[in-house]
Amino acid sequence: MKDKHLPSHKQQVLAQLQQQLERFSLDRRGGEVVVSTGCQELDQTLPQKGLCRGTLVEWLAPGPGSGAGSLALAAAREACRHGGPLVVIDRAACFYPLAAVQSGVALDRLIVVRPENSADEIWALDQSLRSPGVAAVLCWNERLAPRVGRRMQLAAEAAQNIGLFVRPVTVRGDPCWADVRFLVTPLPSAGQRRLRVELLSLRGNSGRQTLDLELDDETGVVRLASTVAATALARRAARG
Repeated sequence: MKDKHLPSHKQQVLAQLQQQLERFSLDRRGGEVVVSTGCQELDQTLPQKGLCRGTLVEWLAPGPGSGAGSLALAAAREACRHGGPLVVIDRAACFYPLAAVQSGVALDRLIVVRPENSADEIWALDQSLRSPGVAAVLCWNERLAPRVGRRMQLAAEAAQNIGLFVRPVTVRGDPCWADVRFLVTPLPSAGQRRLRVELLSLRGNSGRQTLDLELDDETGVVRLASTVAATALARRAARG
């Protein structure tokens, strides 16, 4: 990861990040190639019944607090079950580590990087996605030029990492290098948070699917919304 062209302060940050990642280099996951989204019903909407390593996944949302970040954290938690840390690229300094802990990510497997500008953000993303000891990389990103998206896709593919990007719904029409793109919309609820998750695109496949999910913010558990679950159970019972 050493780059002699980097300013000294960046080389110092790079060395610190490298030391953190090396702690996990021997603790890397096994040979699994598919990781759960953290929701069994959502897994079933995907051809491999989960998220494939070596790919990017986008969670589009109308704004902060929509639940997209929580769903991305649920997927990150599942990726960390097989070893390796979660690297969070948090340029806006909006990430709350306790939220990751509540979602089930161990604090000692969490690395938070806070770049000062867009160039540093892209650099940190690239370096993290290319690190073979990493379980997953999570980032909130509004702008991602097509060539940069392609660069991130190749980085994830090279190290068989998963890149989880939370992005605004306004990028929906932009070129996409993610293998899977979800749209998350919050729903009215009197109890646990309810979210509508639409599978917008799936590389190499067609067909959209929509699920209404419930999110327990205290435990990070994601499940099919109760009314939908009840309807599904009734239909299953009717079929015998």
